[in-house]
Amino acid sequence: MHKKTDAATPHDELRYLRESHPGPDQAVEIAPGVLWLRLKLPFRLNHVNIYLIADGDGWAMVDTGFGNDATIAAWDTLFDGALAGFAISRVIVTHAHPDHVGMAGWIVQRFGCPFYMSQIEYLQGVYHQNRRTDERLVNNRAFFRRHGIDENVIEQLVGRGQDYLKKTVPLPAAYRRLADGQDIGIGQRTFRVITGAGHSPDQVMLYCAAEKLFLSADQVLSKISPNVSVWAHEPDEDALGSYLASLARLDALLPDDVLVLPGHGLPFIGAKTRIHQLADHHEERCGLIADACRHKPMSSAELVPVVFHKHVLDAHQTGFAVGELIAHVNYMLAQNRLQVLPLSDGVLRFTSA
Repeated sequence: MHKKTDAATPHDELRYLRESHPGPDQAVEIAPGVLWLRLKLPFRLNHVNIYLIADGDGWAMVDTGFGNDATIAAWDTLFDGALAGFAISRVIVTHAHPDHVGMAGWIVQRFGCPFYMSQIEYLQGVYHQNRRTDERLVNNRAFFRRHGIDENVIEQLVGRGQDYLKKTVPLPAAYRRLADGQDIGIGQRTFRVITGAGHSPDQVMLYCAAEKLFLSADQVLSKISPNVSVWAHEPDEDALGSYLASLARLDALLPDDVLVLPGHGLPFIGAKTRIHQLADHHEERCGLIADACRHKPMSSAELVPVVFHKHVLDAHQTGFAVGELIAHVNYMLAQNRLQVLPLSDGVLRFTSA
């Protein structure tokens, strides 16, 4: 469910407060009482943003980094250096992907602080840590076969292609629930909790209207498009429809001059512009799929190179490309823009309606 398979081109309308990111041992003040940190990831998408928000005598941490020894070493360096003497008052995790929730248990144990997450995302995190049962592997293989994926690729996808989802330290055994529409006080600020689906089922975003400050998690990113995928445990999900609905809601809610603090990439101003770019990007992909399916019936496997023709994909990225392609197909089926042909060999094929 991570990560981004596309690099949508940013436009000049976006304004960046900084043209460079913090170094691995730095904490940069990006707004009064808000610190921006950047931790490394062992993927093509090579970093995740962490934010600290002044919270009385301590700091609320938003997201925690990937669950591996390298991240522990990075946090030790920060707490011995740029964050020496800092107390973490609470940990808020936006969603259950391991680059965001991966170190939550370690941070919570280190500081003895409470842990906040939405209920669905917390349970999703528990699921990821216990997902590789024999029954689930059988279901995953059947799902990919129905979409025409080659057996050799399937073995990559059910193996190391998704094994990264377990790269978290054990989750905290208890959490405090964040819910859409809830107001949460952090220091002198009040944030409205906004949740959105598509990239993850109930991803938490935080919006302080009084200061035009929006922590967008992975829902709105400045230079890449968040991965929106469908997976075997919910094969008919309309993840893309949910994501586009979330973008429309954010477009109606946010002023364009809000400061967006994303989970990856550079903080920026120009929320509405970027939201429209992301929506247009997905419509462009739908157009490619529709055009291809007018010429002949196509399976999801056959459509992957139609949409991702500019990318060289490893097993990790192939999993996301397949999941994202299926998300576009499911969305177009729900919109009656595609039709499913009757099964003959067990593989789903689609034609343009």
